[in-house]
Amino acid sequence: MELAVALGLIVFKVAFLIAILLLLPLPLTWVERKVAGHMQQRMGPMRVGWHGLLQPVADGIKLLTKEDHIPAEADRFLFKLAPILALAPPFVVFVAVPFGESISVLGTEITLYVSNMNVALLFVFAVIGIEVYGVIFGGWAANSKYAVLGSLRTCAQMISYEIPMGFAVIGVVMLAQSMSLLDIVRAQADVWNVVYQPVGFFVFFVAGLAEAQRIPFDLAEAEGDLGAGFHTEYSGIRFAFFMVSEYAIVLLVSVLVVILFFGGWNGVLVPLPPLLWFVLKVAFFVYLFIWFRFTFPRYRYDQLMAIGWKVLLPLSMANIIITGVLLGAVGAP
Repeated sequence: MELAVALGLIVFKVAFLIAILLLLPLPLTWVERKVAGHMQQRMGPMRVGWHGLLQPVADGIKLLTKEDHIPAEADRFLFKLAPILALAPPFVVFVAVPFGESISVLGTEITLYVSNMNVALLFVFAVIGIEVYGVIFGGWAANSKYAVLGSLRTCAQMISYEIPMGFAVIGVVMLAQSMSLLDIVRAQADVWNVVYQPVGFFVFFVAGLAEAQRIPFDLAEAEGDLGAGFHTEYSGIRFAFFMVSEYAIVLLVSVLVVILFFGGWNGVLVPLPPLLWFVLKVAFFVYLFIWFRFTFPRYRYDQLMAIGWKVLLPLSMANIIITGVLLGAVGAP
């Protein structure tokens, strides 16, 4: 009986996560367009529903009912496979992401995570790296020059920024003495890692912007250069898969920033429930992603590469060395 309950809980948690991630673009697209409107002194969506609240629903219906067009000269198998490869990794990664310790429901303790892996951080970086294959296949299979250029740009960008992004978290692992995300949060019960690792946070967040392909690092989808980048030839539900994947990455980077550097569900000053603290912190960083989109201009491609290799990589390596020296001098916690 206990085994059946445990399996049922796991199935429920996975189904709940998938539902949240699939529905995520609905509120986020509305918030993004509203924030953009108010930053640019206009109203944003107003016509469909009260203050445009039903606009994302209308957009979803439009995408679901549009013709699923495949170019005549495309590689049909890879063209269909690419959106799935782009969408699956961000979903799989959340299996290892904790949202809190546990809650009690009808006398039963329910953990707020699917799996507590002792190498969760390594799992996250390993799985999320697979997403680049969806981008490459999507651009190449479409047999379009604009799409191929977009996919090549994205491949180079993601590889260039995954390296400093990975190096940026090594200091956090050294402080927590663990790669378990739960242990990393527990190690921040008194002081958040951003106090000890400001450089690591800066590198991780900037690299996260580039990994999510958001402005100012959205060279993969530069409208003036490439039409729409690697998914230029996609329409309907397949295009929606790429869009959901982008928002899932934005949420994932925000969640990881909170867990690794801002104490996870550990609060400060104001006594709020741990889960509420976690949601508020994640919401703040998601808002930062949206805010940056309508604040900063897009970098040139040479500037994009220079920032990754000449600025972030040396900073992340220096951060590892300095953290190691300081830990050696004062003794590991």
